[in-house]
Amino acid sequence: DRPCFFFLPAAAAGQCQLLQPSAPRARLSLHGRESPRRHAIARCDTSRSTPRISETETEATLAQPSAAVQGGTAPLVQALKSTAAQDVSCFHFPGHNRGKAAPSLLSNLIGAETFSHDLPELPELDDLFYPKGVILDAQNRAAELFGSSKTWFLINGSTCGIQAAVMATCSPGDYIIIPRNCHISVISALVLSGAVPKYIVPEYNSAWDIAGGVTPSQVDKALKELEKDGKKVGAVLVTSPTYHGICSDVQGIVDVCRPLHIPVIVDEAHGAHFRFHHSFPSTAIEQGADLAVQSTHKVLSSLTQSSMLHMARGLVDADKVSQCLQLLQSSSPSYLLLSSLDAARAQLSENSKSFDEPVAMALETKDQLMVIPGLSVLDLSCFASDFPAIDPLRVTLSASDLHLSGYEADDILEEHQIVSELVGTQAVTFAVNLGTSRQDVQKLVQCAKHLSDKYMSANESRFSKHNYVRSPLDKFSVKLSPREAFFTKKRRVCIEDSLGEICGELICPYPPGIPVLIPGEVVTQDSLSYLINVRDQGMTISGAADGELNSIMVCNL
Repeated sequence: DRPCFFFLPAAAAGQCQLLQPSAPRARLSLHGRESPRRHAIARCDTSRSTPRISETETEATLAQPSAAVQGGTAPLVQALKSTAAQDVSCFHFPGHNRGKAAPSLLSNLIGAETFSHDLPELPELDDLFYPKGVILDAQNRAAELFGSSKTWFLINGSTCGIQAAVMATCSPGDYIIIPRNCHISVISALVLSGAVPKYIVPEYNSAWDIAGGVTPSQVDKALKELEKDGKKVGAVLVTSPTYHGICSDVQGIVDVCRPLHIPVIVDEAHGAHFRFHHSFPSTAIEQGADLAVQSTHKVLSSLTQSSMLHMARGLVDADKVSQCLQLLQSSSPSYLLLSSLDAARAQLSENSKSFDEPVAMALETKDQLMVIPGLSVLDLSCFASDFPAIDPLRVTLSASDLHLSGYEADDILEEHQIVSELVGTQAVTFAVNLGTSRQDVQKLVQCAKHLSDKYMSANESRFSKHNYVRSPLDKFSVKLSPREAFFTKKRRVCIEDSLGEICGELICPYPPGIPVLIPGEVVTQDSLSYLINVRDQGMTISGAADGELNSIMVCNL
C-alpha cells in the first residue's frame, strides 16, 4: 500500500467508475432490432414479416443517436454499456467473444466484466474515423468543456496527436521551430512529415539539471533567421508545460506568429487539467494556440494511452488533421480507451470543484518540504526567464544539499513506499492528481524529513565520488535532417568510438523522454559523456537499438 505520485488515472484508483455493471440482458427481436446491422444483408426471404435494413436506413439511424444516449452525461459510455448488455450470438471480433473466452489469468485480475465491454466498431458504437453518432457527440461535448472548436479522441496517446499536428501543418522540406527539449514524439513527427527542425535552446538550470520553456523573443529570432535564409516555416511547436510544470508564454508566441499566418502547435500533454481550477495556468487554446495535444490520462482520469487533440478555428485545416489521424491511429480502436475519455470528461463536467483538494494538498506539501533542512523545491525563481507560471500540482524536490543525487533520493523514498513520477540526476518529481489522498502527501513529507535527518550530517566527501554530467542541450551540431538520417544506411559502433560520427538513431533517457542525440546530429563529447553517465546510473535509455547503450547506430556516409 504505497502512495503513488505518478500518472495513475483516478479511474484506476477507484475514483471514477467507468462502466457500471450491465443491466439484465434482453433478447433482441428480429422484427424490431434495437441497433442497425453493420452491412445490408442478402438473404432468402423465408418470412415476409422480417423487415430488411437498407444501407440508407443504416446511415440515417447512425446519424441520429437514440434520445437516451443524446440525453446522457456520457453518451459513449452509455452506448457501450447498452451494447454489452445485449443477449446476442456474436460472430465478430475480438476472439474472446465478449469475455466468454477471456484468458483467466487476466479476467481474474481485472474482472470478466471488462471483456464484455471490449467491443469492436459496431454500428451503435459509431466509427472513430468518420464519427456521426455517439463518438461525435462525445467529442463535441469534450470540445465544449475544453474550450476548443473541434476535439479528436486519440487512442495512440499524445504521440499520434503530435505527429498528426506536424503532418497537417508541414510539408516535406518546410521548417518547424521546436524546443531542443521536445518530446521524442516530435522527432518521430519530423521523420514522418519530412519537416526540418529549427531548434530553440530553452533556458537550462544546471544545478537542477532541468530545462525550462521558450520565450516569444526566441521564437521571433528564429523566425527572422529563417526568413533571412529564405526558408518556409510550416509551424511553431512549443512544449508547455514541461514535464516539470514550467509554462511558456504561449500567448506571446502566438502574437509573434499570427501576423505571419504561422500556426502554433502546443504539446500540452502535461496540462490537460489547466482549465479546471482558477489557480492553474491558462490553457494553450485559451491563449490562442491553433492546435493543442493533451494527455487526458496523466493528471485527469482516463485510461493510459488515451488523449485528446484540440483545435481552434483559424489556420489549420481540420480535414487534413483527420486524414493524418487515420494514418496514425489503429483501425481497431479500443472502446475501453475511447469511453474512458468520455467518462473523464463527464467526471469534470459534474464536479466543478474536483481540483480544490488536490491543489490545496500540493501547495501545502510544497510549503512543508521547503522548510526541511537540505531539501529544495523547484519554482519559477530557479529560472532567469520570465516564465508565466508553473503547474501547482507538480512537486519537484532536490536533495543535492544532502549530497544525494535524484536517483539516490528516489531509491531511499521507494524503500519507504513512496513512488515518484520522474527521477533525474538532481531531482525527483511527484505528480499530485485527483486520486492523491491526504495520507499520501503526509507520508511524503514524513519520509522527506527522515531523508533530511539521516543525511544532513553526512560527510560531503561521499558525494565527490560521483561525476554528474550536465545535459548538453545547447551543444549540438546537425548534419542531416531526422528524416534523412532515419533512412540512411547505418552501422553499429562501440559507444566509446562514436565521437564525431553522425547519430543514426534517437537516443533518449526515459523518462522524461527528451532526446540527447537526434538522428542527423554529430556525437559530441558532451552528449557522449552525459549518456554514459546516465547509463551508469541505471536510467532507461529509449530509442537506441542497444538498450544497454554499449553501442549505437551511426550513419554510414
